[in-house]
Amino acid sequence: MNIGARYKIQKECEFTVWAPFRDKVDIRIFRHQAATYPMQKDEKGYWRAQIKKIDSKAKYLYVLDDSLERPDPASFFQPQGVHCPSQVIDQDCFAWRDQNWSNIPLAEMIMYEVHVGTFTPEGTFKAIIPRLNELAELGVNAIELMPVAQFPGERNWGYDGVYPFAVQNSYGGPDELKPLIDACHSIGMAVILDVVYNHLGPEGNYFNDFGPYFTEKYKTPWGKAINFDDAYNDEVRNFFSENALYWFEHFHIDGLRLDAIHAINDDSAKPFLKELNEKVDDWSKKNEKHVYLIAESDLNDIKIIQSPEQGGFGLHAQWSDDFHHAVHTLLTGEQGGYYQDFGSIHHLKKALEESFVYSWDYSPYRKRYHGSCAKDIPADKFVVCLQNHDQVGNRMLGERLSGLASFEGLKVAAGLLFFSPCIPLIFMGEEYAEKAPFNYFISHSDKDLIEAVKSGRKAKFSSFGWKEKFLDPQGEQAFLSSRINWTDRKEGQHKVMLNYCKELIRLRKEMPALKNLIRKNIEVRCCEDQSVLYFRRWDKGDQILVIVSFSQEQQSVDGKLPDGKWTKIIDSLDEEWSGPGFSLEKEIGSYKNITLGPLNFAAYKREQ
Repeated sequence: MNIGARYKIQKECEFTVWAPFRDKVDIRIFRHQAATYPMQKDEKGYWRAQIKKIDSKAKYLYVLDDSLERPDPASFFQPQGVHCPSQVIDQDCFAWRDQNWSNIPLAEMIMYEVHVGTFTPEGTFKAIIPRLNELAELGVNAIELMPVAQFPGERNWGYDGVYPFAVQNSYGGPDELKPLIDACHSIGMAVILDVVYNHLGPEGNYFNDFGPYFTEKYKTPWGKAINFDDAYNDEVRNFFSENALYWFEHFHIDGLRLDAIHAINDDSAKPFLKELNEKVDDWSKKNEKHVYLIAESDLNDIKIIQSPEQGGFGLHAQWSDDFHHAVHTLLTGEQGGYYQDFGSIHHLKKALEESFVYSWDYSPYRKRYHGSCAKDIPADKFVVCLQNHDQVGNRMLGERLSGLASFEGLKVAAGLLFFSPCIPLIFMGEEYAEKAPFNYFISHSDKDLIEAVKSGRKAKFSSFGWKEKFLDPQGEQAFLSSRINWTDRKEGQHKVMLNYCKELIRLRKEMPALKNLIRKNIEVRCCEDQSVLYFRRWDKGDQILVIVSFSQEQQSVDGKLPDGKWTKIIDSLDEEWSGPGFSLEKEIGSYKNITLGPLNFAAYKREQ
């Protein structure tokens, strides 16, 4: 069921909105003066009106039972914000140049997460375009935009969006998002969009005035749960399915990152996510375009990415936090909150081998057994990172890893990320060790809501033992201080880190043993008492040996290396990468003793 304002070339527009319990729905069009038109209701509760001689940028509101004026829940643009009229847009007026674009296979992606508002001083889609070539030179071939659905005010992470179809006005709206995506495709870069189907933001949320979009069956941190399995849920599902297809159809998006699907409450025989995947796959086949659904989930449940034939949802990939937690705790020593479940080098070993560290193991943080075994799931179904908006922004002070670990530690972490057998994701600025924090920020207008947000943040931090004073999320400084500093990448250790990451990505892309993400083609060993780990990856005749030390001291490792003659291809402690000069041998064999420098990442290629 098509919903929203569907504009046609003949200056006609069909308006469709679901309001099953309303006795009367009219549409008020704002031209030179306001004019109101009746709408007709069908058996499912959809109201329609076909309006002629309408401008492609006309503004409108729905009038419910002659008493309430409300924006369109499926609005395509809210030019004046969440409380004001919706605007018609002509979806076909943009001249796309990407007719020959073919999406990038997931296994080949180097993802780069972007918050539009803080990525550039301007904070717009348009301002990103001149930066794309620098990302391409780094080796990035897929940018992931944090949510762009209309949120209240001008400062927000995007997870308080209340109009899932409407592109944020302060970012430039739909007319600026399309050129950004077209520009990405022109240089061989895919675009993934973060969407939120587990809740809607509180301010400007008028959905209840239209129909049963929410259910009382479940409690959520955001209030009532979205109605995916209660009475009348068919049309709610249709709303969100249409939203997913909307981004593929009209914006040429290449994949959707589905935020926190563990917070989607759904006990139906066919869960919404499974149904959504079916519709997206049908769309892909019909349009001969490969698009992806990538889940964020903290459940460690392989059902999400298992095929429907195996009883799964069939989603194409999912984020896996365990890799992040394993590396983070080894570098920082933090043990608060969920970090108490990690801290051993054996956790990193399992993350490299299986992706999920907790595969029905007891979790001290959760006080229960957690997770399922993923060792038989292909590695290219997992996205891993060292930093992302959650892991940085949900800290008390929004510190990046660059503020928590040494320069040598950052190089160790980067090496592990790009040489891991999963899909790597970089958080904007990470490639040059950006120092600016990424704070949580909002610009709500409801005072009670603002105070509730502050209280919620304070409670969230308590389990980690953080006692510092965090910036007021409503204050503009929390936003301004989160902007990344583009000039830093050209100077000092920032420049070295950028070049180091470029080299790691180049090696990943060029060497079959790193490029081909074959789960079974990895062997990992570790020495817990020395904080040393090494692993071998291979593909046919190509073999790579990676040796990593998390120790702050030199370590002499007495353990037989894999047979063969190995030639060094990168060493984080080399002077080229501003290392202290300690360096492993250029060639090593299968003898017993090697000496690693403190916080050392090195990789060797086996000679034929």
